[in-house]
Amino acid sequence: MKIYHGSLEIVSCPEIREPNRTLDYGEGFYTTTDYVQAKNWVKRHKKDAQAGYINIYEIDIEEIKNQNTLWFDSPTEEWIDFVNNNRNVPGFKHDYDFVYGPVANDRVYACFALYESGVLNKEDLIRELKVYDLVDQLLFHTEKALKSLTFLEAERIELS
Repeated sequence: MKIYHGSLEIVSCPEIREPNRTLDYGEGFYTTTDYVQAKNWVKRHKKDAQAGYINIYEIDIEEIKNQNTLWFDSPTEEWIDFVNNNRNVPGFKHDYDFVYGPVANDRVYACFALYESGVLNKEDLIRELKVYDLVDQLLFHTEKALKSLTFLEAERIELS
C-alpha cells in the first residue's frame, strides 16, 4: 500500500523528531493514505519555499495491524480521549509503535474546541464529526516502526 508524507524536503530516511507543537497522536513521523492531504500539508508549511515534496512510501498495512498498533477506523470516545490527551495533557506519552485514525485538522479541531469548552459532549462531538469527510493519518511513533517504511520517490510540488 502507498502512503504519503508532505514536506518541504525530500524525506528518504524518515526520523522521529520532537514536535514544535502538540499533535493528534504525539511525536513521530506522520503519513496519510490520501495524496491530496499530503499535498495540503506541503502547502500549509510552505513558508518562503518555492517548492515542496510529496514523499511516497510503501508499507504492508496488514503487518502494521499485527504490531503494537492503536487503530481507529472512525472517531470514537477512545479516539477523542487519545487526541485530547496528546494535545492537552502535559507530559502525556504512549508506547504504541503505530497509531492510525482520522486527522483532527483545523475544521475538525473547531469541533474539538466546542467539546473542550463543554458545549458538546463526546456523543455530540462524534455525531458532528460523522458529517465530515475525514482523511486519515498513520503515525510512525518509534524507530522500530520506521523500519517498516520503504521509500519509493518524492514528487516535487511547486508552491509559487
